[in-house]
Amino acid sequence: MKPFSLDHWALALGAALLLALPFVASGYVLYVVNLLMVFVVLALGMHVVIGEAGQFALSHAAFYGIGIYTAGLINTTWHPPFLLSILAGGVVSAMLGYVIGLLALRMRDIYLALATFAFGEAMQWVFLNWEPVTGGSNGMRMQPAQLWGYQLTNDVQAYPFVVALTALMLWITVALARSQYGSALRAVRESDVAAMAMGVNVKRMKQTAFALSAAFAGIAGGMYTLFTSFIHPESLGFQTTILVLTMVVVGGIGSVRGAVAGALAFGLISELLRQALSVQEIIYGAILMGFMMFKPKGLFADRSQRAARPVLHGESA
Repeated sequence: MKPFSLDHWALALGAALLLALPFVASGYVLYVVNLLMVFVVLALGMHVVIGEAGQFALSHAAFYGIGIYTAGLINTTWHPPFLLSILAGGVVSAMLGYVIGLLALRMRDIYLALATFAFGEAMQWVFLNWEPVTGGSNGMRMQPAQLWGYQLTNDVQAYPFVVALTALMLWITVALARSQYGSALRAVRESDVAAMAMGVNVKRMKQTAFALSAAFAGIAGGMYTLFTSFIHPESLGFQTTILVLTMVVVGGIGSVRGAVAGALAFGLISELLRQALSVQEIIYGAILMGFMMFKPKGLFADRSQRAARPVLHGESA
């Protein structure tokens, strides 16, 4: 039997802390933890497209918003079990992400970043101006999420479901990274030509990476509707994408543990700076520039290096 690694001890400690928290913490603390769990899922989604597939996309906040509005509208209109509305948000986001993935077949590097940034800005314009659906600049109030007649009306009630969904998404991310599919994604990240030479279907890999990343963001948006009753389009702008990008870069591009650690750290920082909105972007930008200059691989990059399982010739993953 293998001894516990540092990761296993960290997971065990984190699980014990999360289990004990509802019995000793206030409602506000649980709200912050719920928000941190949403950031973790967002960061894991960006890790899939940037860290695993190497596609520099800046449209994460758009898919996050699509997940929020889809789940919120379904909850308000039909009152289904919230698991269905969250799944719907993930599916709608994944479908749009797969379409946006077509850009990755024709663009790369800064051009892909600019194209996905443009999509994100266009979606924020939609959120702000499609008043009959989103409420426009007045924002949208949402009905409490339901599960077979049981309503989630506060952070305490939403907490166990948010934590469980986060654990599920973390498990999916780790399983993906260790799979043959994850090896194929990393082959695409390193070199399109080399990946094709090994029999990887590069076009499919890029599009599915965008779809998976968007699905994670959409599910994170659905999770957000479990403990909030109001959403405004201003919170779904480029600043949110930069915040999530900072989490992934500082934690270590290509590292699952780095994405989780970055999400927890910068989620707390964003909450502490809630009353200083005018300096948030300056602080995030300074931190991002500092890491790009002095530690471009991030805090956990050294521990995230693992041997990629070879992709056999003729396999399209």
